[in-house]
Amino acid sequence: MTARVTAAASDWTRPKYGAVFRAGLALAVLGVLAAASVLVGATGIGWSSILSDADAREVLMVSRMPRTAALVLAGASSAIMGAIVQRLVRNRFVEPSTMGTVDCAGFGLLMGLLFLPDAAPMARLALAAAGAWIGTAMFLLLLRAVDLRSPLMPPLLGIAFGGIVGSATSFIAYRYDLMQSLFAWMTADFSVVLQGRYELLYIAAGATALGWLAADRFTVLGLGDDMARGLGLNPALVLAIGISITASVTGVIVVTVGFIPFLGLVVPNIVARWRGDNLRRSLPLVACMGASATLACDLFGRLIFHPYEIPIGVTMGVLGAVVFLWLLLSRQAR
Repeated sequence: MTARVTAAASDWTRPKYGAVFRAGLALAVLGVLAAASVLVGATGIGWSSILSDADAREVLMVSRMPRTAALVLAGASSAIMGAIVQRLVRNRFVEPSTMGTVDCAGFGLLMGLLFLPDAAPMARLALAAAGAWIGTAMFLLLLRAVDLRSPLMPPLLGIAFGGIVGSATSFIAYRYDLMQSLFAWMTADFSVVLQGRYELLYIAAGATALGWLAADRFTVLGLGDDMARGLGLNPALVLAIGISITASVTGVIVVTVGFIPFLGLVVPNIVARWRGDNLRRSLPLVACMGASATLACDLFGRLIFHPYEIPIGVTMGVLGAVVFLWLLLSRQAR
């Protein structure tokens, strides 16, 4: 009997079964966090009250379900964009918030607030996406103009570039008394998510799905331009597709809920330690872990000072900074 148990346990250590076990565990954690997100809030509701109380059902459908859906969509999309960008740039320490993409999206959004104050959400989305696309392209051009001997150079360059754009954005917003509006747009906060105010995130989900379909091309491009050409790819075209997908998703998330810092940096790095650099294999787990991390940080922000809330941009920023330092120190040690 003991030998059978030992043999069964050893089977789960094999790569095939280990992958299935990790996938099942990740989905189970995501399901538990999603259920907790639906039930936790300033107004507590339970499964029994949902069945018997009309007001509880209204809270569920108007507030809790949309918020949970927004958290899952934004978290999964942000994490996948981080993984794609890291393959395009060939650097583990970049993501949209450390390469100026988010700051440029904010600049495009500010231009919309200045010149098109009554614009529809889709127009604001287009301006934010256009700003993100231009900013990402400028960052890639800057990378070609500097010496990249250190792997820390791209994120440092991106942070400096984003800081310049962000400072200019803040200065313009201050001059035109738009600081409060800009802060509200750029700070990741899901407390304002209600039914009818998050559906743009489905556009981000569609663009993210396109990124998953092109995952093999991004993986090959990460091996170098010469390798990509040798395998029949056009590196410039694949790069343009990756930039367009990243800019679209970033613009949608900034306009809808505000971009979540560090999420696209830490989750792909953690998953890459388990699954390697093949995006086709790793992106489902990246999406699941990104959504779970977003749900967990949002729940923490809701519970620590209940019934008040801390924006997820604060909780994820603190957690992401700690994990980022751990990644840097562990890489240096190796």
